[in-house]
Amino acid sequence: MLTYFVVQSFQRGNKGMLVPDAPKEARDKRHCEQLALRLAQSSASVVAFSRSGDPEVGAWDDAVIIAQYGEDPADLLEVAY
Repeated sequence: MLTYFVVQSFQRGNKGMLVPDAPKEARDKRHCEQLALRLAQSSASVVAFSRSGDPEVGAWDDAVIIAQYGEDPADLLEVAY
């Protein structure tokens, strides 16, 4: 079982919609929180989360939100992950 820590930031697009940046992987929960806080200074929205599972069989638990800043991109995250 592996746990990945990811920070997903979003920018405001031309038509006012949130556009996802490339996700950034963090080393651990603390690094994930710090990275999210830093990215929140220049992003419309930031979500830090972890996801655990077995990549060999493709079985993953639901994402666990660690931190969230700015607007709520919940609809985008449901589609992306």
